[in-house]
Amino acid sequence: MTPVTILVLQLADNDPPGQLAEWLTDAGADVRIAHPYREKFDGDLDDYQAVVCLGGQMGANDVIDHPWLADVRSLLSTCVTKQTPLLAICLGAQLLAVAMGGQVETGDNGPEIGPGLIAKRDLAWTDPLFADLPLMPDVVQFHHDTVSRLPNSAVLLASSTRYPHQAFRIGQAYGIQFHIETTPEIVQAWAKADPEGADQARPGDLEPERLTELHDDVEEVWRPFAERFVKLARGELTPVEPARPQLPMI
Repeated sequence: MTPVTILVLQLADNDPPGQLAEWLTDAGADVRIAHPYREKFDGDLDDYQAVVCLGGQMGANDVIDHPWLADVRSLLSTCVTKQTPLLAICLGAQLLAVAMGGQVETGDNGPEIGPGLIAKRDLAWTDPLFADLPLMPDVVQFHHDTVSRLPNSAVLLASSTRYPHQAFRIGQAYGIQFHIETTPEIVQAWAKADPEGADQARPGDLEPERLTELHDDVEEVWRPFAERFVKLARGELTPVEPARPQLPMI
């Protein structure tokens, strides 16, 4: 089996790779975690077959308060240009969208918090990562900002009733607005740190029993997705369309 080394960009102490790291490792990947908010990432992307970018409580446009976000945006656009498979989650997806010319704003319809469903769009049925997902897979939501405008080069893969841009692809770079990496404990910690946001969840949705049930459903659907991402990184899955060079728009 061809070795696969995946760089995981952790953007905040309170959003570790969680169960996603376990899924990637079980699929045969060597997971290396970098913390760009602590120290500048000086590695070469040529050392990695794929990149995962996680979430965080800051906004994708908060480069004045968090100047290191500009470096992350640059790295994500480099992934697109070099056709390096990328999975960008929540804030990561928003950073990818901004880096490639999209727009991120605070959602007009309020935050999405807790258990959620997304719906696959037509093009998802021929996508190497999304094709085998059910029509409406379970996800974990916890965001105030949203991708209000996709980059021109993006393909929409999934939507929700509140916010349409839930998953998109640019070449071999995937952005997902929701979370698949969390554990019940991580979500409970977020709720404690953001009580105003937690108040927007449906009654009972953030209770331990409901979160345990939710994460069991998420694992059933998204662990195979993570396995397919490792196969994409290994070159065993063919991108749905020829990857074209993309210019970064930082």
